[in-house]
Formats: sequence, structure tokens, C-alpha cells
Amino acid sequence: MNRLLLSLGLAMLAAAPALAQDAADSVAPEAATEDAEAFASISEPARKALEARQSGVPTEAQDWMVAAANPLAVEAGARVLREGGTAADAMVAVQAVLGLVEPQSSGLGGGAFLVWYDAESGEITTLDGRETAPLDANPRLFQDEAGEPLKFFDAVVGGLSVGTPGTPRLMEAAHERWGSADWSGLFDEAIALAEDGFTVSPRLAGLVAEEGERLQTFPATAAYFFPDGAAIEAGSRLTNPDYAATLRSIASEGADAFYTGEIALDIVAAVQGAEGNPGKLSTLDLMRYRVVERPAVCAAFRAHEVCGMGPPSSGALTVGQILGMLDSYDLAALGPESPEAWRLIGDASRLAFADRDRYMADSDFVPMPVKGLVAPDYLASRAELLAGDDALPEVAAGNPAWDHAMLLADDESIELPSTSHISIVDAQGNALSMTTTIENGFGSRVMARGFLLNNELTDFSFRSQSDGVPIANRVEPGKRPRSSMSPTIVTRDGAPVLVIGSPGGSRIIGYVAQAIVAHIDWGMDVQQAVAMPHFVNRFGTYDLEEGTPAADLETPLTELGYEVSVRELNSGLHAIAVGDGLKGGADPRREGIALGE
Repeated sequence: MNRLLLSLGLAMLAAAPALAQDAADSVAPEAATEDAEAFASISEPARKALEARQSGVPTEAQDWMVAAANPLAVEAGARVLREGGTAADAMVAVQAVLGLVEPQSSGLGGGAFLVWYDAESGEITTLDGRETAPLDANPRLFQDEAGEPLKFFDAVVGGLSVGTPGTPRLMEAAHERWGSADWSGLFDEAIALAEDGFTVSPRLAGLVAEEGERLQTFPATAAYFFPDGAAIEAGSRLTNPDYAATLRSIASEGADAFYTGEIALDIVAAVQGAEGNPGKLSTLDLMRYRVVERPAVCAAFRAHEVCGMGPPSSGALTVGQILGMLDSYDLAALGPESPEAWRLIGDASRLAFADRDRYMADSDFVPMPVKGLVAPDYLASRAELLAGDDALPEVAAGNPAWDHAMLLADDESIELPSTSHISIVDAQGNALSMTTTIENGFGSRVMARGFLLNNELTDFSFRSQSDGVPIANRVEPGKRPRSSMSPTIVTRDGAPVLVIGSPGGSRIIGYVAQAIVAHIDWGMDVQQAVAMPHFVNRFGTYDLEEGTPAADLETPLTELGYEVSVRELNSGLHAIAVGDGLKGGADPRREGIALGE
């Protein structure tokens, strides 16, 4: 067991379709970091939480807890919770700081999905803050004059890939529904850090240096990350007065300050004026953006309900399908070192991804068999395919029950791993799981008003059809691109027992499903579950985390019939177990901590 808990590595690119996987996986990933000396100014409780993570033990608390990807952001959320605020209040403070200290992963210029457990009603709901395609977009947005898909970075870098940001409106929507603290005070830490400066972490500095030329494409971005022409260095102090001013406007005027007026004009000017690759985002797109409250998608697993975000996310459906197919197999008896256990998990994932690529997209635009995909009888029939003793030679999408007929082609979209996850439980018993992103590392590389803008439109399929059959995740005006973000709340007897999520592109689904199995079936505490080595299979190739005991299973899995790739894998799991008190885990592959009292 202890050997399996060792893990390290960098993130690798996640590509949705098998044909695009190799190309996408070659793109530079988000990196891990050595952070022991990176946060000299954090509080003593935060330092103890960091030491706990580095020692491989969970943080424990009784009343409240917050886990996120940077200690400075976690401290901001902790202050709100300590003063009696709700999980929704704390999320606003955490996100505002993350957008400053971890700008490559999330921020005001991106989008997010939020899952909420309400202690008073016992209900779970979700908020969709995903970016939308501009009204002027069309299915050929990422095709050349011959109708062929653009090369990935030809599409990403610049304004063409920028969708309408959803994060500021989501922050406000969550606060309006479930917050109790004064809105304006939730930005205090972020504003102070932006004005006075924060210490650049080794991870941020390393990513800026690796990004190099692409991050210097546009003047505002280059001036911020390459002052005087040189990349920012770890340990240096970085200020962002433009970001502070943006936050002050949002703090005093609400999210309308972002979606209308001067900030909106500056965003549009940056997108449409991106030299060489201008985009289509308009002030009308910003003005009409709305957060959508949606019912949670839940699936049964071991007397638990695993609940998360439905379409346009594929996360809850695909995680739910994987776990639902595994429910009839005794993974606990097999254990985490068993090749047979990983055969079952790997092929369940392959079957779920086949359904994902065929059916899943923005259900406001494309009819989807949402209920059919997680129906117990359908998952039982798919689980029968796992009954052999070696790898499935091939997989195909199944035929879930539909409310109507619809013919769709398999998808060809790419997702990248630069994202962040926040898990929070407050003293009132509310729980929040939110995954937040600007898509690829540093998004579109276009900066406005102190924050980076997303490249979320490249989560759409670059092709609109295959052999004359439409692709569900094609670009359409106002549509939200499919995502793999999987913010999850696991309940038992109607009460939360685990709050979890991760970055990682389309590998998010595997990371989250594996951690849930590790916690529920293999009895690992949350820190062990988020730190254990990764085994991920999406399209047939079994990715094993390099430098960990996962690599020891290369030969057994090859003998079972898999193509195996031992590679760097970098999740960013943050989890809170709820039971006799609270226990928090933070992924050692990132800089985060879990902190509570």
C-alpha cells in the first residue's frame, strides 16, 4: 500500500479523440512544483497544513474546511469561513486570489462548474458558468478555407479561441443564492495581494519560462510576465494594479461591472484586436451572458450517490458510468495493486468515453440521452462486457434509452489540463465543489484588465460533421463547449461524505473516478486517495504515472492486451471527507493545501 501512495509528475495534455491524442499530449503540460520554500509568508495554520500534505497525512478539522490549489487562496477562504461565512462566500474569496497567483489555470476571464449541497434542504444543485460561443461564431470557426481543421495553436493563441467568460457571473450567482457575507469584503485579500505584490511560486515561474514565445505574442501579456524582457522568477514580487482595479469595480458594482461598461469594452478590444488571430466576441455576447442552474446528475455506487455537473459537462455522466459499471465487481477484494482491478477500471473508462464522444455536448443545443446513459439497466448491460479476462479488443458507443431518435457522429475535440479545483465545507454543513478553468495553460494568451482570457472555444470539435453526420460538440452561436470538469459531491443516506474534483483535461474523469474508488473500496484516507499513482485509460492506451509504482504494472497490463504509456501525469485533486469531523487532502503534484478548524 505505501509504495502505491508515492507519486510525482507533471501534467500531460488530455485529448478527447484518439486520433488527436498523440498531437495534443505533446503540448507542454502544467508542471508540478517543489514548494517547501515558496510560501514564506503564510500563516502558521497554513504552514502546518502544507507540512501535513508533504507528510502524506490529511488535515483534520471539526467545523469547516477549504482545499484549493494555492495556500494564499486557501487562507482567503479560511478567513471568510472563520468569520461565519458560507462555502459560497469563501469560494468567491478563493477564486479571486487564484486568478492572481495561479493565472495560468483559472480566473475572471474563464468559466467554471459548481456543485452545491444545501444543508438546510438536503438538496444538491449545480450552476453552469461555462463560457459561450460568440453569436458571430459558426461551425467552421476553426477550419481553414479548404474546410480542414486548423493546427491547435493556430486556433488557441489569439482572440479566435475566446468564449464569453462565465466565472464572474457564477461567483455572483452563488453568493446571491447561498452567501451571507458582505460581497465587497470577499475581495479584500486578492486586492491587497495585487496591489502590494505576491511572491511568485516556482511553479508559476517555471510555466512562464516554458511557455516563452507564445506568452510574449501580445504586448499586455508580455509586459506582465516578462518585465524588462525577462521571465518572472521564483521568489520575486509581482504586483498587478490592473487586476486590483478590476476587482474593486466588481466588489463595488457586482458582476455587471465586468459584463458592461469599460471593462467589457476593453475585453472586446483585446479579443477583436489580437493581431494575427482576432476573435468574434462582442459587447452583446458579454451583456447577454447568463449562469444556468441545472439539476445534478447522480449515479449509484456502493450504497452512495455520486453527484456532479451534467451537460455541457461530460464529467458527472462519464464518472457515473465508470463507477456504475464497476458496481457489480468486487474491487475491494482485488485491491489497488491488482492488474485485474485496473483492467476493470480501464475498460469501464473506455466504454464510458466511447459514449462520451458519441453523445455528450451542450444539451441546450443537442438532444442527449442523459437519463439513459446512467440508467442502472443500461450500465448493467455495459458492465457485462467487462466479464472477460483480458483487455477489450475494441469498444464502441452503446445504445442508451432515448426520449427520441438522434443520429450523431463521434467527436474530435481536444481538452487541455490547465484548470483548478476548489472544495469547501462550511460550519453550517453546506458543501461546495467547483472546478474552474481558462482551458489551456495561460488560455488564449490575450490579457485584458489584469487577467488572462480563456481559449475555451477550442474545447469544441474543430470538425462539424463526419461523413455527413453532425458532431454533437460542433461550434454553434451561443453554445457552451463540452467539458470534462467533474466537480463531485458523494452522498450516503442523503448527506455528503466526500467533496472532490480535479484539473487535468479529459483525464479529470479518470482522476476523480480513481480517487473515489480508492477512498470507498480501498479504504484510503483522502490524502492517500489524491496522492496515489495514476492509471488512466480513455481511448485504449493505458497511461501509467512515471516515477511511481504505477509503472510496475506496465508488463502485467501489456500482457492483458493493452498498449501502455508510462508518462508524467499531473492532476490537482482537492478533497474533503465528511464524517466524524472533516478530513482534507491536497494533491502533492500541485501547490495547494487543505485548511480547517
